[in-house]
Parts: sequence; structure tokens; C-alpha cells
Amino acid sequence: MVWFFLSALAAMAVALAILMTGAWLVQQRTGNSGWVDTVWTFSLGLVGAVGALWPMAGEPIAPRQWLIAALVVIWSLRLGTHIAVRTAGITDDPRYAAFAKEWGADSPRRMFVFLQNQAFGSIPLVFSIFVAAHVPVAGLRAQDYLGALILLTGIAGEALADAQLKAFRTDPANKGKVCDVGLWAWSRHPNYFFEWFGWLAYPVIAISAGYGYGWGWFALLGPVFMYWILVHVTGIPPLEEQMLRSRGDAYRAYQSRTRKFFPLPQ
Repeated sequence: MVWFFLSALAAMAVALAILMTGAWLVQQRTGNSGWVDTVWTFSLGLVGAVGALWPMAGEPIAPRQWLIAALVVIWSLRLGTHIAVRTAGITDDPRYAAFAKEWGADSPRRMFVFLQNQAFGSIPLVFSIFVAAHVPVAGLRAQDYLGALILLTGIAGEALADAQLKAFRTDPANKGKVCDVGLWAWSRHPNYFFEWFGWLAYPVIAISAGYGYGWGWFALLGPVFMYWILVHVTGIPPLEEQMLRSRGDAYRAYQSRTRKFFPLPQ
């Protein structure tokens, strides 16, 4: 059993490294670093779905594996397509552009290292999917359906937040303003919140009291790591710095009256 999990983990890590090398090649060729997030999302979806369906020796693929693989594909297609459409309409992602400006002539090498670190950092995410899919319990349980509901809620909430932001930005009357309508009146980053919320599905499915499945606790890595990344590393910090540069006092006022991450009505 240990060898099964560790060999799958190694294979998924190698796959992520290769796919993010592809993201680097796309970024270098197009000059638009927005494609990095597109490739990352589809890569995570691909590796996560394949990992979910990874067969155990002599065992048929279980209904839980099919359920989780389907949910991962839905998540990846929704988010990846959204990012791709957004990227096609810009010349570069301002967050990555700021990194490139800071790195100067060493930017190509630093970007490659950065994306390989991103691949390495994605390992806890795909592994949380993997351990949830391989709970050694026959048939679907109530907590599997609850996990599916959590993930679908996260996908729907993020899609709604993205749609509200897009509608706000495409209205000429809002040019130069800060989006503070709908979910954006409750949180400065409701899309990030719902992205994180969806990752709670995997520990809900994986942690099975009474079954002796210790691997299930590794599913907690998904939401813990995603929260850290979104709130403290590549999500909110660089985005808010960019918004302060572009919106100034208007964004400071928005910060003062709106919660950063967890939504709460005003």
C-alpha cells in the first residue's frame, strides 16, 4: 500500500514538472505570462483526474474514483477556460510582468525556476485528490455526496464572482472604478474564497473514521496549501499591490470597508 501511494506521488510530480516546463515554453514564445495560469489549471486537472483513476492492483476502478475524476475535470475546464478567455484579451499578466521587470535580463531562467516551484507546490493538491479517490470503502457514502456538493458549490461560487467582475469591468461607466458589487461587496477576493472552499471537498471525502485509512489525512494538504498560496503568496498579495498602483485611494477605501477573504455581508 505504501509503495502504491509513493509511486503514484512520484509519477504525478514528474508529470507536473513536465507540464509546467510546457507552460514556460508557451510563456517564452508568446510573451504573455497569462497563459501560465491557463496551462497550470489544465495540467492540475489532467494530473488530478488521471491520479483519481489510477487503478489499484487487481481492483476495478471504483465509483468514488469516477466521481472525483469527473469533478476535477469540471473544475479544470471551467476555471481553465475562464482564464484562457481572459488571457486572450490581454498582452501580459500584470503580476508576472512585475516579476519579469524585477528579474531583468535573468527573467527567462528565473521564470523557469518559478514555474518548477509552482509544479512542486502543486503536489499537495493532486495528492489530496488522489487519497480522496482511493478511500478503500466500497460504494459511495453520504460524505462522498457531501464532498461533491462542496466542490460544486465552490465552482459555482467562483464562476458567479468571475461573471460579476467581468460584467462590472465591461461597463464603460465603471472605467477606473473598483468592483464592489455582488459578492465583491462581501469580500475583496470572493473568487479566491470559493476556489479554496472547493478544496475542502477532498478531506471531507478522504477522512474516514473507523476505516483505518491514515492516508486520508493527507487530503488536508489541499485546502491548507491552497489557502496559504492564495492569501499569502501568489494570490492576494501581488494582486492587491497591482490594484493599489492602478486604483490608489479608491482601492484603499475598498480595503477599509471590505473583508479580505472570507465573505461577510456589510
